[in-house]
Amino acid sequence: MSSNFGDKIKLSIFGESHGEAIGCVIDGLPSGIKLDLDKIYVDMARRAPGRDKSSTPRLEKDIPHIISGVIDNVTTGAPLAMLIENTNTKSGDYSNLMTVPRPSHSDYPAFVKYGGNNDIRGGGHFSARLTAPLVFAGAVAKQILEQKGVTVGAHIAQIGSVQDEMFDKNNITSDELKKLSSVPFSTINSDAQQKMRDEIEKARLDCDSIGGTIECAVTGVPVGIGANIFSTVESKLSSILFSVPAVKAVAFGEGFLFANMRGSEANDAYKIKDGSVATVTNHNGGVLGGMSDGAPIVLQVALKPTPSISKPQQSVNLQTMKEETLVIKGRHDPCVVPRAVPVIEAAVAVGILDLMM
Repeated sequence: MSSNFGDKIKLSIFGESHGEAIGCVIDGLPSGIKLDLDKIYVDMARRAPGRDKSSTPRLEKDIPHIISGVIDNVTTGAPLAMLIENTNTKSGDYSNLMTVPRPSHSDYPAFVKYGGNNDIRGGGHFSARLTAPLVFAGAVAKQILEQKGVTVGAHIAQIGSVQDEMFDKNNITSDELKKLSSVPFSTINSDAQQKMRDEIEKARLDCDSIGGTIECAVTGVPVGIGANIFSTVESKLSSILFSVPAVKAVAFGEGFLFANMRGSEANDAYKIKDGSVATVTNHNGGVLGGMSDGAPIVLQVALKPTPSISKPQQSVNLQTMKEETLVIKGRHDPCVVPRAVPVIEAAVAVGILDLMM
């Protein structure tokens, strides 16, 4: 099992949902970076569970404890190691899942791959709880990127049938992204927020869950970051984005809409702006030939509905090899999308920083 990412900035994430702690090690960070812990706590709080009915009622404080690599909040250049204690676990809720796997979860393939030795409690190492260390690493990366004039931000683009406004891809400002990153339920149009919450609540009351999409943008990336073939901006960011549980699709720029466009519609013409080359439009999401082209990098991710729902589901008993109805216990998100916004920001920030080092 590999839980590592990065070439220049190397991130390793460890722990299980119901183990003693989760955490990460970040190697390759430059020394002398002053970390604003309050900003890190803001991102951790945006991801943390138990805030309202749109998330799991499992309440974890998610306070990161830095154990190496930082003195007086300044990076030393040594590997930065961080721990988060798990304090609110109910492992008994998962006792039946070792023999009856949850549909659309990691239970069955992990059972086969690891010979039944996988930690099933709360999903173990496959749990979305492991996104907490990723958010910490992303919060650190965002502070380093900010010193380079680079800003990462995201918003909920869609939950169920409810849609938010989308970014004006060629006119995104760092202030806009910072504003979106300062709130727990991030939308461009404030009117969409309550409609999205209502959509989540309908699913929750029906003992079900619902999916959605997140749109993320990066401003200030200089031209020429990334490379062709196997080192593209798209491949680097996609690889870490697909490590986020529930992410099932990643698209850059117009994404799948390119299939309905002609070249004359999809091409981003050039102009001179303030004495520099700039694109007139940004259909390609700021990436050409695998390299940044100076326009904002814009991408979308689609997240599937939480597979752990309260409705009875058809499964099988791995001991008796007979079909069996499964009723899932435990505490689960009716929609992961609101809490996933800082996770997507973090994944993109770590990927961009690795590309820029």
